[in-house]
Amino acid sequence: MTTPDFFRARLDAMIDLRHPLAVLATRMPWAEIESALAPCFARKDRQGRPIEGLDLFGPTLQVAGAGTSAAGRPRLPIRLMVGLLYLKHAFGESDETVVQRWAENPYWQFFCGGEYFETRLPCDPSGLTRFRRALGDAGVEELLAKTIEAAVSMKAIAPKDLERVIVDSTVQEKAIAFPTDSRLLDVARRKLVLIAKRAGVVL
Repeated sequence: MTTPDFFRARLDAMIDLRHPLAVLATRMPWAEIESALAPCFARKDRQGRPIEGLDLFGPTLQVAGAGTSAAGRPRLPIRLMVGLLYLKHAFGESDETVVQRWAENPYWQFFCGGEYFETRLPCDPSGLTRFRRALGDAGVEELLAKTIEAAVSMKAIAPKDLERVIVDSTVQEKAIAFPTDSRLLDVARRKLVLIAKRAGVVL
């Protein structure tokens, strides 16, 4: 059991617990999300590599580098990183601005599982990129499923609203040539050649 820190301000005493982000923070299935995503961030076992050695009894073969490595910094809490991703997409922030706003906003810190107000950045912005890479497609799908379940349980959306999906393809790559200056000049040159041929002008 943790003891209170009398020298720092508790977030639940600073904010209005009726604020939408505060309500959402208490209704999200954080424990389920963390347990579902934990395998994505578990340290992987390494096979190792055989190394030939020599002792009093002759040549030996040993395996080096096998097992689970404990090297590197410990990972940041999954709830913190997932919360930052939600806030980034909900408020249209970049990786850099979402961590800066987190350090200024007690509601954002409460949503991400903080207990006391922090003035430091929660992580380096590049940490979000690495987190998304480690999350992978399966992790993103799991997050989406948990978000939809939470929205249905809070009656923010009705199950019938999920029967039909509308896909916006405005960000989909299309075979459209961008009208650069060199391309426009080439088009103008071709048209001038055609007009000159029709008029009988020899180029």
